[in-house]
Amino acid sequence: MVDIGKALRDLRQEVESINATIASLEKYIEGTPGTPAKRSERGRKSMGHEERLAVSERMKRYWAARRHA
Repeated sequence: MVDIGKALRDLRQEVESINATIASLEKYIEGTPGTPAKRSERGRKSMGHEERLAVSERMKRYWAARRHA
């Protein structure tokens, strides 16, 4: 015969273990407070306003030189 009380205790212990695992995974995902999560370095880097202006000026000089050549 099955001891229902023992089965319930075992299940409660398993639930506590699963909840602890979930909590530790959530902490791992969030990282420490105040520290942004590390992003992947793959993909394009976005340019700031000053960088876009510098590239624009450089390309204007480049195409002007090409037209005169």
